[in-house]
Amino acid sequence: MDNIELIKLGQKIKFERIKRDLSQEQLAELSDISVHGISNIETGKTDIKYTNLLRLSKAFNMKACELLDFNL
Repeated sequence: MDNIELIKLGQKIKFERIKRDLSQEQLAELSDISVHGISNIETGKTDIKYTNLLRLSKAFNMKACELLDFNL
């Protein structure tokens, strides 16, 4: 993914987290990703691994492809 896509994905993940009234700590626990990892993903500072994308989609109870839909 290029930088713009990483930022958009991070915004989408943050949007879904806030929509569900979850803190980064709570999402980290649900997805088995560190809080630092969640923060880096939400800010687009790091490329997301496929396994983490799946973990996040499972935590949000949605399909991974829905997370990749950047139309907020």
